[in-house]
Amino acid sequence: MRARLGDTVIAEADEDDLISIEGNWYFPPDSVAWELLEKSPTPYTCAWKGNCQYYTVDGHTDNAFAYPDPLPSAIDRVGKDFSGYVAFWQDVQVGR
Repeated sequence: MRARLGDTVIAEADEDDLISIEGNWYFPPDSVAWELLEKSPTPYTCAWKGNCQYYTVDGHTDNAFAYPDPLPSAIDRVGKDFSGYVAFWQDVQVGR
């Protein structure tokens, strides 16, 4: 699976290594081209996952997000530790 913004690949990993949560594919941290992401100051806390970190991707504000330290109950609910995994949305295309 790949996460792309236009022709730029932002993340790439085998589908088996991704985690699907609420319709979003979360990529493992080591599959992300971190040099393309910039931390965003946008605050957000999910009631069941915990504090979220948004990222700006190539000038596109908040197109990526991660939960650096998800709540233990969220890890239990998902069935896998998704700490630091990154999901993409808005203009980012995720697919094969």
